[in-house]
Amino acid sequence: MAVHHHEGIKCVGLEDCCDFSSSSDLCICMVTWNMNGQVRYEDIEKLVGIRDHQRRFDLLAVGLQEAPRKDISRLLQTALVQTHVLLGKAVMQSVQLYVFGPKNKSEVFLKEVKMDKHGVGGFGGLVRRKKGAVGIRMKYKGVGLLFISCHLSAHAGKVEERNREWREISRSLFSEEWNPYSRPPHVTVWLGDLNYRLQGIAASPAATLMHHNLHQQQLTSKDQLLQEAERGQVFNGYLEGILTFKPTYKFDIGSSTYDTSHKVRVPSWTDRILFKIEELDNIQASLHSYESIDTIHSSDHRPVQAHLCFKLSQACSSQTQHSN
Repeated sequence: MAVHHHEGIKCVGLEDCCDFSSSSDLCICMVTWNMNGQVRYEDIEKLVGIRDHQRRFDLLAVGLQEAPRKDISRLLQTALVQTHVLLGKAVMQSVQLYVFGPKNKSEVFLKEVKMDKHGVGGFGGLVRRKKGAVGIRMKYKGVGLLFISCHLSAHAGKVEERNREWREISRSLFSEEWNPYSRPPHVTVWLGDLNYRLQGIAASPAATLMHHNLHQQQLTSKDQLLQEAERGQVFNGYLEGILTFKPTYKFDIGSSTYDTSHKVRVPSWTDRILFKIEELDNIQASLHSYESIDTIHSSDHRPVQAHLCFKLSQACSSQTQHSN
């Protein structure tokens, strides 16, 4: 795994496509999406890769924010009915999380599924648009996993508020189960609209840079999340793929055009997937994709998808087999 160092978040380069199940012990596909209160079944199909035959993974984790008053669980299960089953879901109004595993295999590999949730602040501008996080903790193939779907406070100036909310959620999720003898999960994944913006740049120059495909070099240095991580405020020790895709917020709904409203919001990478791995000596991780799904236009956010695979050392494999 090629790693480019930040003090807080380590930016990870992508490796070649995974040769599913032969070169890895566990492959996870992860998606985060702020739905803006809307859903179409065809977008759910795109979200889980049904149309492109991309379902080459053991687990699928879907983190949603601003989910509408619809049975998203049923829509996801319908889209995945041929290959995957729902292992766990955690819902706190519009903040939602679903984890799927392979059909006919999950009952053998799955242990200890637990759910938790933690709200922060009040509601957003619209009823039911909750801020906070939900989590699912499980053991799959003997690997301890924690998935978190998160929605932090909006607006460019609320950096310290987002930092505080992240710390509060990190301390609170599953805290009642904590004891000094329990091990942290092998892998922790945050999927979310973290709402960190680009600092100190106007909307028009940002759009111009992106039009000329210069956003990687000149805009990521202005990303609040990476800045705050370098300051040691959030996500210390976490990994993230390099931001090679365009900012995922804010689009005019139904188009690929950034915000043309009177607010003219600065395009930003609000939607992120970050992960942390314990026991790095025993677990070899490889990131095979980190990208936005640009074919979904029903929200003012683009979904973000990542594909993460793990190879366990012999020592770790024997431990996990014993735990199963």
